[in-house]
Amino acid sequence: MRWTLKPKPKEEKINELAAALQVSGTIASLLLQRGISSFEEARQFFRPSLNDLHDPYLMKDMDKAVARLEKAIEKEENILVFGDYDVDGTTAVSLVSGYLKSFYPNVATYIPDRYDEGYGVSFKGIDFADDNGFSLIIALDCGIKSINHVAYAKEKNIDFIIGDHHRPGDQLPDAVAILDPKREDCDYPYDELCGCGIGFKLIQALAANRDQTIDDLIPYLDLVATAIAADIVPMTGENRVLAHFGLQVINSDPRPGIKAMTHQLKKKTLDITDVVFIIAPRINAAGRIKHGNHAVELLTEFDFEQAQQFASEIEAYNAERKDLDQQITKEALNQIKENGEQNRFTSVVFQETWHKGVIGIVASRLIETYYRPTLVFTKSGDKYAASARSVKGFDVYNALEACAEHLEQFGGHMYAAGMTLKPENYAAFKEAFEKVVKETIAPELLQPELSIDAVVRFEEITPKFTRILKQFEPCGPQNMTPVFVSNNVFDTGYGKPMGKEEEHLKLFVRQNNSEGIPAIGFGLGNKHEIVKNKQPFEAAYCIDENEWNDKIELQLRLKDIRN
Repeated sequence: MRWTLKPKPKEEKINELAAALQVSGTIASLLLQRGISSFEEARQFFRPSLNDLHDPYLMKDMDKAVARLEKAIEKEENILVFGDYDVDGTTAVSLVSGYLKSFYPNVATYIPDRYDEGYGVSFKGIDFADDNGFSLIIALDCGIKSINHVAYAKEKNIDFIIGDHHRPGDQLPDAVAILDPKREDCDYPYDELCGCGIGFKLIQALAANRDQTIDDLIPYLDLVATAIAADIVPMTGENRVLAHFGLQVINSDPRPGIKAMTHQLKKKTLDITDVVFIIAPRINAAGRIKHGNHAVELLTEFDFEQAQQFASEIEAYNAERKDLDQQITKEALNQIKENGEQNRFTSVVFQETWHKGVIGIVASRLIETYYRPTLVFTKSGDKYAASARSVKGFDVYNALEACAEHLEQFGGHMYAAGMTLKPENYAAFKEAFEKVVKETIAPELLQPELSIDAVVRFEEITPKFTRILKQFEPCGPQNMTPVFVSNNVFDTGYGKPMGKEEEHLKLFVRQNNSEGIPAIGFGLGNKHEIVKNKQPFEAAYCIDENEWNDKIELQLRLKDIRN
């Protein structure tokens, strides 16, 4: 890993903010790095409030979307809520359909089949709407590029409301309303909402017509927080407010489906990391292994016993997903080795039997071994389909755009994308992609970066310091958990590798005459030599709490160590 220390803000600014907030210089510095420079901004950051959410009608076309929905309700039209099969899509569909059904019965949901229909709005879904008398489709987390699909629906007298958060193309679909803060003609103050977040703004606008307040919508925030965590959108502005209150719902009164997935966990309070690693993969597993409908059934079920039944089915899909992911990762790594491609600028692998539902996860796994832009292809019908994942700082979407002549279709964003191509174009595309990346990637981006917020001394890690740090949560992109570095740290002699294959490192560390602090380094077992015989070393870490046998103790979660 290459360690990079974030630039320290100007001393006078640090002192000014520290005095205004009565906090340490390190805390003031962390806030300034996150763009927080005044008492008022700090108040909004540390005390998130639902009153800080923006008026949904500031979003372009929100008035049209609400008017069309109210007309549909008045005329007793059938409404189909359509969404993608991932966490963001299935939570968005569960949220909007759940809200509408609370006062209007003629609502159904539709999740496309990952294998039969692929990503986004499908002709099959529109035919389903036509065959079953639906005259309005609400597309969530997809649709911004569905120009032909919306035109096809129009021929069948089916209207579309699109709620998407992906980048629009040059042309917009001919829908009744397009809710997407990334539209160039949309002045909405925050443009980093996820698909489920857009869905929430829609029900917020509808709620105003029903004399409901934001408090009436709090029960839906467990879904929004789950989508924000899973979709890796910035943890700033509205996202952070929605995630903060959504976590409170998850921990106090979650919907039966979420409760069924989490009630057996030993951990009493779930944080955003638990949502990412426990709840999200299970919801995703339904669409990866079986069908996204199973996730919507689970998330909209009100009977706890029935929800438990759905949750155990999804647990089985998740176990299958894990097995597939391990097996395919192993095969893909072997393929890179056998082809002598260890030193390329990209990883592009293909095997026609690989399960389409896990190739995105496998791409992320390959990056753990070969840190470079990665594409994993499998066969899908008569085409090859791939998931792309990138490394920090490199826009894989732009790289794909430069190779578009070889592709049938592609979509996505900077760090993740999907595409299809004809089998005969695979070899040419593989070389074109390698060439584009080789010519455009900065060499340092091919080495994982450990971004460090501040240098601290152990004596600074007081109860007040850790109490304030805890209030930086929920953390995520643009508000990552602070990483600190301390110099001349030594292990008191209790350090040892741990785990089945001694892959982790457990230490008890001190600095000068400080009190000892327990430290754990996942995946750092091979660095045990560095800490032997009380040799001094540098430690990069997050400050963590370890919950064990109903006791909570402070510990350092080591990110890396070096001499």
